[in-house]
Formats: sequence, C-alpha cells, structure tokens
Amino acid sequence: MRLPPISPSELSPEQRPLYDAMKTGISSKYDLFTTTRTDGALLGPWNPWLHQPELGTAFWSVTQAMTHFAVVPDRVRQVVILAVGARFGAAYEIYAHGAVAAARHGMGARRIATLAAGNRPEDLTEEEAAGFDVATALLNGGVLPEPLYRQAIALFGQHGTNELIYLVGHYCFVSMTLNGFSVPVPAPEGMA
Repeated sequence: MRLPPISPSELSPEQRPLYDAMKTGISSKYDLFTTTRTDGALLGPWNPWLHQPELGTAFWSVTQAMTHFAVVPDRVRQVVILAVGARFGAAYEIYAHGAVAAARHGMGARRIATLAAGNRPEDLTEEEAAGFDVATALLNGGVLPEPLYRQAIALFGQHGTNELIYLVGHYCFVSMTLNGFSVPVPAPEGMA
C-alpha cells in the first residue's frame, strides 16, 4: 500500500468531514467485507481519497450519486463491477464486490470466480448478460456497438443505459485508484 491508512486521531480538519461522510456511507452499505482497520482507518479506495480531501470529496459524491440514483438492478451492477475489476486486476474491487454478490444476491463461488477471471458465466440472466456485454465492449475500447446499446435501452431504458455506461467508467476510475496506490485485499482477521 503506497499511502498509509490514516487513523481517525490523525485526521486533519480538512479530512475529518470526508472521513465522517465516507465512514457513515460505507458502514451503512458495506458490512460484508473489511473496510477499516481496527483503529478506524479506512481501507479500499477510500483511504487514497482521504489523502487529498478536496478531490476525494468529489469522488465520494459521484460514488454516492451512482448508488442513490441507481435504477439498474443491483445484481446486474455487481456483474458489471466485477467485470471491470477483472479487466484491471483490481484485487480489492473483486474481493469487495464478490462478497456483495455472494451475500446479497446469492451468486455462487463459481460464477464469481468466472467473472473475476474476466469471463462471461453461462448462467447469466438476460439483464446480467447485457450488463456484462456492455461493460466488456466498453472496456475493449471504441464506441459501444449499436446492437448492444439498443439492447440496453430495451432492457433498462435510457436512464438505466446511461447508468451502465457511467458505472463502467466510475469503476474504471476506482480500479485505477486501487491499482495506482497498490491497495491490497485485507488480511483475514487474526493474520498479519
């Protein structure tokens, strides 16, 4: 990890409001995986954002908006996020959203492993498959092919299709944050 986690007792006056907002938001949504150290320091992408609070606040606002205004089913969102994480080899992202997919949506280990390997599971629903295909096409670069765009419109409407595109872009950014700062998967409890 290239940026040391900041314990709450070490926060600057500029960092404190962002820390408090992220801590509240994270704890209300992500109780399924490790997001903090035992001293309360944030892990994952939140720690790097905290190091530069003037930008981190903007990044956190986008993250909150992506969640608050979501219309695409969360199960599809998790498929998309795992596809993005796999494309960039963002270990923390795969760890975190694999846990969400398993616990909240009952996704099996095989499906999660297939997504984490960057492959398309055979048992995806029509909506999940469309999300995966849109994400994969965008991650491969170039303009999203018209048939995929039209399929997304038919399944999710314009607002949902916009959300899919923004979701891929946002989690590309999250993956870059995680990889750029070498954010690891936390060690299991009791291990160093």
